[in-house]
Amino acid sequence: MLRKRSSPEEVIGRELARTLAVLSAELNRQLGLLIQRSGETETVIVGTHDRIEIPVLERVRTSGGRLCGLRCVHTHFSASGPDDEDIMDMVCLRLDMMSVLTLRDGQPDLLHTAHVLPGSEKGWRRLEAVPPVAPQPSCLALIESIEEQLARSQLLREVDKGQERAILISVSTGSKAEAADSMLELAELARAAKVQAVERVIQHRKNVDPRFILGSGKLMDIMLMSISTGANLLIFDQELTPSQVRSITSRTDLRVIDRTQLILDIFASRALSREGRLQIEMAQLKYLLPFLASRDDALSRLTGGIGARGPGETKLEIDRRRIKDRIARLADELKAVSSQRYHRRSSRRKNEVPVVSLVGYTNAGKSTLLNTLTGSHILAEDMLFATLDPTSRRFRLPSGTEAVLTDTVGFIRNLPAELLKAFASTLEELSEADLLLHVIDRANHAWKEQAEVVDELLRELALEQLPCLRVYNKMDMLEDAHVQAEDGFCVSANSPASLAGLLREIEQRLFPC
Repeated sequence: MLRKRSSPEEVIGRELARTLAVLSAELNRQLGLLIQRSGETETVIVGTHDRIEIPVLERVRTSGGRLCGLRCVHTHFSASGPDDEDIMDMVCLRLDMMSVLTLRDGQPDLLHTAHVLPGSEKGWRRLEAVPPVAPQPSCLALIESIEEQLARSQLLREVDKGQERAILISVSTGSKAEAADSMLELAELARAAKVQAVERVIQHRKNVDPRFILGSGKLMDIMLMSISTGANLLIFDQELTPSQVRSITSRTDLRVIDRTQLILDIFASRALSREGRLQIEMAQLKYLLPFLASRDDALSRLTGGIGARGPGETKLEIDRRRIKDRIARLADELKAVSSQRYHRRSSRRKNEVPVVSLVGYTNAGKSTLLNTLTGSHILAEDMLFATLDPTSRRFRLPSGTEAVLTDTVGFIRNLPAELLKAFASTLEELSEADLLLHVIDRANHAWKEQAEVVDELLRELALEQLPCLRVYNKMDMLEDAHVQAEDGFCVSANSPASLAGLLREIEQRLFPC
């Protein structure tokens, strides 16, 4: 069958269809063919009586198109056409077509064909079943028409060359409001990472699928979205296990990351100081370590000597050992940096300079407040994690007394545990503070939930005993700008006039009469 050709205009040639049917009936197994657009047969697949399994396609997609350039034709002993598994294979493998050749008395009966259809409700279409000996519509013309539609869809979403295009996915077992808020935050994280979010998908389930997180039907919908939008990345709002990442990647042939990795990537691109880069690298390595595939213990490292010689270290073992060695070296370097930071804090304590530390949810306006109070020009953008490295600046209180204002990394819900551990030395600055300013984005509709997240993280860091003053920021963005707070001060960080009362309160807290 590998030597037989079909016309590029036909899904499968008459002679090839008859040979495929006869052999399938004799073997009592489903047989499949992967056929190139030129009509040449590339692969013959031998399955069981009930199904075939398409091998991993290493073929590069055709130039200028979004389909893989192969169509699959396989036999079926029932009278039905492509089933759900066939459609899933067609979508996930980006096949040009999926055709099922049904049998009758060991001879070809009807040819059932399905193909993707951009813009339709289902995303795919089933053609009318025809006998393989009957005239067939031009196969090549239909494929070219599909790719023209895909190309037009791509032009409508054209972006800068090289920018990642991602589908954001959230699988929620909670309320719809919580899922919507979490998705909005994921979209902001994607924007901070300079990733274009072309689609957002939220699925509500009673239980998360242990293999794919979401259902197989929704996974097929996502694959159809990726074909029509040109997405090359899936970003999950939930933390994924290594096996889930491998399962989804192998099923969709798309890169897959979760919320944790996205945050780590943002930190890696934003950290400027040596300490920040060391902390991020350590967190990334600790995150990566479990994702190295498991292996047979029989290939473990063996000692030398007669009777004890073996294959030595596998590539996987070497990778694991190097990562662990690198983590150990980074820990030593961070200890040295932490010691230097401790001496700087000791110098401040010796000079009896009071320290005020800013804490809060990311993008609450901490850097803007620091700039306004100290006259600095630290980067401050309307973006999650715009600044990461800790910053300390002197500022004057109303009486003329000087104090030090420090800014630390912003918090976020579900902050990766390894990241929190990596930044432990940086967050030690908070323990030395005489006063914490908890900056809250009052213009955010979820400001109460964000404030609770920060309070919880402060408790985890054993900092809840420190004096804390709440600062409700971005009041100028509220419709009712005269809202007052009994447990803090309402300000606009970019307006020095609104900070006079806050400065008096800070001085009163630092130097009580």
